[in-house]
This record gives sequence, structure tokens and C-alpha cells, in this order.
Amino acid sequence: MNQDNHSPSRRQFIKAGVAASTLAALGTQPYAFGAHHKSSDKLKVGLIGCGGRGTGAAQQCVSAAPNVELYAMADFFPDKIEAAEKKFKDGWGNFAPITDKMNVNGDRKFTGFDAYKDLLATDIDVVVIATQPGFRPIHFEAAIKAGKHVFMEKPVAVDPVGARKVIAVSELAKEKSLTVVAGTQRRHTPSYIETLKRIHDGEIGELRGGDCYWNWGQKIGQNAQNPDWSEMEFQIRNWYFHCWGSGDCLVEQAIHQIDVMNWAFGGPPVSALGMGGLEIEHNFGNIYDHFAVIYEYPNGARVSAMASQIPGSTSRIGQNIVGATGSSNGESISGKRNWKYDGPAVNGQEQEHIDFIDSVRGKGPYLNHGKRIAESTLTAIIGRMSAYTGRLIRFDWALNRSQLDLTPAKWKIGDNPIKPRPIPGQDQLV
Repeated sequence: MNQDNHSPSRRQFIKAGVAASTLAALGTQPYAFGAHHKSSDKLKVGLIGCGGRGTGAAQQCVSAAPNVELYAMADFFPDKIEAAEKKFKDGWGNFAPITDKMNVNGDRKFTGFDAYKDLLATDIDVVVIATQPGFRPIHFEAAIKAGKHVFMEKPVAVDPVGARKVIAVSELAKEKSLTVVAGTQRRHTPSYIETLKRIHDGEIGELRGGDCYWNWGQKIGQNAQNPDWSEMEFQIRNWYFHCWGSGDCLVEQAIHQIDVMNWAFGGPPVSALGMGGLEIEHNFGNIYDHFAVIYEYPNGARVSAMASQIPGSTSRIGQNIVGATGSSNGESISGKRNWKYDGPAVNGQEQEHIDFIDSVRGKGPYLNHGKRIAESTLTAIIGRMSAYTGRLIRFDWALNRSQLDLTPAKWKIGDNPIKPRPIPGQDQLV
């Protein structure tokens, strides 16, 4: 895990990070892009993964612009597609019905492990990937090879092997001029964009550290075992509680705040040293319910990150970026010069799809967030790896050398033995 200890000076690092992060905030890429769909062209959207986030993302995608329709759907299980169709037609939560945006006939509803292949074989233009994070590298690769523009939810992998695949496939997407947008909505929210621009312009001075949290104060609900389900089906339906499915709560949820810290510092950290465990025992799955990690960034600054799912505990979701002359929560600045965003309120989850469709149609800058979201995903992953093993994990080692691959041995309904919950100091580093 050793790597070159020589690092740039703090001033050099921040200067380089500002340039990179400004491009990231604007969503631009310093290369040319090819032909796009015209605004008058109908865009056909395919949805892979029809759960709660998938249905929400699909509704937001087809509602982002005129002449966009939901054309095909894929999921492992037929009941998930049926439930999603009802949500689309009736509306649910904060989402309006999209009956007038639906054009999904019976021949374009696909189920099973190969459902994504069948969906990608249709003449869709755009695909929304919202399956469990463990499947996303596989589905992302297939979508880009099929020539589809991709919106995919975060995180985009659960292990270093998957993160590397996403980075490699993102390069292929660039070569094919395919748009790739990830579900990190803060990157599309004006209050965050303006605040991070001010931070990069030096309004809180040299960055010295910070902290970020996804302490939820509750727990994801479980789908009780059904005697008709195999172990694999139980795990897919309860994907959150299995590390191969979710990556654990630090990866699946705290990635939002970790991504903001990477944004502030201009890139991923050098290393992670963490701890965690399971406070409230349950008799299935193999994840933790709390983490605490210290990330060290190239300029020497340290950031603490927490994630927990413990019912009745204090809920805190956010971040604090500390500089030499002030601090920021991501939407305001305190210090020598106090400032708070007072522009229009924008829903980042809606705006990310507007930006996505604009990129596809050539109305906005070409967007390819694949490498960036893979790096933020891997940042969360090395925190989890450190907590699981009790070892300090370096980002470069995980990116270039780690062989950890949580992919199940068989992609089929049936048995799927899983590793027991890891014990720090005993769990092996891979």
C-alpha cells in the first residue's frame, strides 16, 4: 500500500484544484463533442431498476424537458415493474403523474438478470440506471457499449474493481460523445455551485479541514423473508443490508457529503483511516450501522466523515468546510466576510435531469461525470475498507492495486453465500 510520499505544496494543490473544480462545477469538459439530438427529436428513455429511486429519477428525467417519454422498463422482478407503473400513473410522494409521458407497451417490459440487455437492445436514446449499486458498473458498461446516454444514481460501485470499470467506461463514453450524469444533485444546485466557487476563489482562505455527516437517526426497512424466495432474491430485495449490494451506509448515503468535500478540495483524498461497527444487531446481511473516518487530502488537511443508521440517535446530514479565514456549510460562508446564497431555490434532483437532457440535445455543455463520481465513490469505499480491516487505506493503492471484487459468483436466482460481518484486525485486506 506504499506510495510516493512526495506531495505538492498546499498552495500548488489548491491552485490546481480550483481549475479542476471550476470545470466540474460548470459541468464542462475540455474536449470537443459530436452530434447530439435536436430539441425537436423525441427522446426515448429506458429505466433499469424500478424501485423508489428509479421511479423518482425516471419521473424527473421525462419531466425535465418537452418531447421526452418513458419507453421501456427493466427490473429483476415483475412486481417491481407493476408497482412502478402504478406510481407513474397515480403519482406518489412529491411526484406528479406522468401518464402522458409513458409509452411502455408489454413488449418493452423486461425482467430477470438479463433484463437490462433486453432493454438496451431497444431503440431508446437515454437510460436511467437505478439498480442496486453493486450492479451499476455492469449496467453502465453495457449501456455505453450500446450507444446510450446515461443517467446513473450514486454510488456507482461497491468495490475498487467496480470503480475502475466505471472510470474506464467513462473514457469510452467520451470517445463516443455520450453524456454521463450522476445523481449527485448538489453539483447542480445553484446555492452549492456559487458557494464552492467562492471557496475556490479564496473567500475562506486556504482549506484546513472539515467534517461531513450522514447520521440518519433511523434505519432502512427490511423486506421479511418469503418462503418462495431464494437467498439471492432475498438479498436483492434487501440489497441495502448486503455489502455487495449497497457498499454499506457510508458508501450508499454519505457519498453526497463526501462528494462535496472532494469538490471543495479539488479531488479525492490521499488516505482514509476509519472505524465502525454494528450497534443494533440483526440476523441478516453483513453491513455496519455506524462509521467514523478521517480522510487526509493532498494539502495535509484532514476531514472527518460520519455515517450512521441508529434509530433514536441525533440526525445530522451536512458538511462543514474549514479554511484559514472562515468556514462554510456548502451554502453559506462565515468568517471575515459573511455571505449567504439568496438566489432562487432550485431542486437539484430536478436540475440534474434538466442539465442531462440539455447535454444530450446539445443545448448545454457536454457532461461526463463518470470519472468524478467514481472517484467520490471510491473515496467512500476506502473509508469502509479501513473500518472493516482496521488498516489505513491509501486512495492510489485502492485505485490501482486493490483486487477487492464483491460481485456474486453467480448471477442467478438461487443460493448466494455471503461473507460474515467483518471484524477489524481480522478481516483481510484485498
